Amino acid sequence: MDKKLNNKIAVLNVLKNSNEPLSSSKIEELLKNSGYGISERSIRIYLKELDDQGFINTYGKKGRIITPKGLEELSVTNIVDKIGFLSAKIDQMTYKMNFSVKNRTGRIVVNTSLIRPRLLHKHLDNICQVFDKGFAMGKLACLLPSGERIGNIIIPKGMIGFTTVCSITLNGIILKYGIPTHSKFGGLMEIRKGEPKRFVELINYDGTTIDPLEVFIRSGMTDYLGAISNGNGKIGASFREIPADSRNTVEQIDKELIKIGLGGFMRIGLPAQPLFDIPVNEGRAGAVVIGGLNPIAVVEESGQRILSKALSGSIEFEKMYHFEELERHLKKFL
Repeated sequence: MDKKLNNKIAVLNVLKNSNEPLSSSKIEELLKNSGYGISERSIRIYLKELDDQGFINTYGKKGRIITPKGLEELSVTNIVDKIGFLSAKIDQMTYKMNFSVKNRTGRIVVNTSLIRPRLLHKHLDNICQVFDKGFAMGKLACLLPSGERIGNIIIPKGMIGFTTVCSITLNGIILKYGIPTHSKFGGLMEIRKGEPKRFVELINYDGTTIDPLEVFIRSGMTDYLGAISNGNGKIGASFREIPADSRNTVEQIDKELIKIGLGGFMRIGLPAQPLFDIPVNEGRAGAVVIGGLNPIAVVEESGQRILSKALSGSIEFEKMYHFEELERHLKKFL
């Protein structure tokens, strides 16, 4: 990577990590703190070029902010540096969670899909069926307006952010009880007569830079429409390991989570016993968790491409609501 491109990527990285527009002088200051000696004049030149490319937006005197196109470019450019990134991101977001089951307060990890309101309304019945049939991570969702930011995603004009609970939320919750979770695989679970039967695809979290369920959805490998129509299909799920001695406690926690709409465990296995033919290490028990992106996948199956990001950020639990309220909230955007 040449010096100029490297500097432009550094500028984009600074904007990505900011929750507000930044001026060229502020960018210079932040870059200097990171060891980059780039003059403010050069930064202004880079900002003009990045603006022309559609990678940033200018908000007058307030400064610049990165666009979804800029985030995508940054993601591709940094691909070599992201080996093992997903696994590290899972751990990072797990430790940052501060949600209290008892008080029902704090932030939870979510996924976000960018979609036009009318398209969401068109497929809302099928989306709600995914929730209703128990093929979603809990029962909660949230719609975010254009211009709002969640993590590194800015909801574009004319679109809304369809936000669902990420399965990593479970990791963070049970960690508060002193129980560590090892997220091993993301996969496709075959459903027969409405019940999970076996994993048909698996991707190791340590070996990917993108969430496995994003891969399966974009590749057309899922079958949620079959799962909700006749009970036979393929849905997203992930495989975890927990300490064997914590199994009973995790089952009790799951019962509490179901009451507040956050239940997501599909199965919790026996100590050191395979679960859906997946071997489990000695001293551990396997657990299968339902995929958080599952509801939006029915839209992709209709032939519509949707930009969805797993682990997109965190949100206050109180902003989430039951999926049956989605239609009422959606009317505000139609």
